[in-house]
Amino acid sequence: MTIPVPPDGPASQGTSTRPYLIRALHDWCTDNGLTPYLAVYVDASVQVPAEYVKNNEIVLNASFEATSGLQLGNEFITFKARFSGSAREISVPVDHVIAIYARENGQGMAFPAPPVVGDAAGPAAADAPEDGVRGGLRLASTPAAPSEAADDGPADDAPPEPPGGGRPALKRIK
Repeated sequence: MTIPVPPDGPASQGTSTRPYLIRALHDWCTDNGLTPYLAVYVDASVQVPAEYVKNNEIVLNASFEATSGLQLGNEFITFKARFSGSAREISVPVDHVIAIYARENGQGMAFPAPPVVGDAAGPAAADAPEDGVRGGLRLASTPAAPSEAADDGPADDAPPEPPGGGRPALKRIK
């Protein structure tokens, strides 16, 4: 029996699993009373408050309590959220979500960042460290640099310091 090999190209790969995994982990967080946070790589295609973007990244509280009209679509994640008391429209291409995790325990999933294209990269290319980790997002098994400063994001959406200090770590769910 011969298994046919599909032709090369985007159509042969089917749809991305990323939006389905994001929805599943969002549901898991919600069902377990946890707060889903999205780490997003920011470029011109992302609509978020620029004043809260650091190193081309922003962390967003995506819980139903912190958002209004949350839509976790296959192409975009859209909702309204308050930043320093002001309601803002948020629109994130799904391929720009680089992680979804539970604020309380750090469990979640990381995704590859979108490819940086030529000169459109802007400051992102200059800010990317040599080890390829953008903006300090690391897997749980990778220790964070001791000199990393805490983010001073908005009070409403800033992730709290985990017990023991330092940044939250992502854990793989199997």
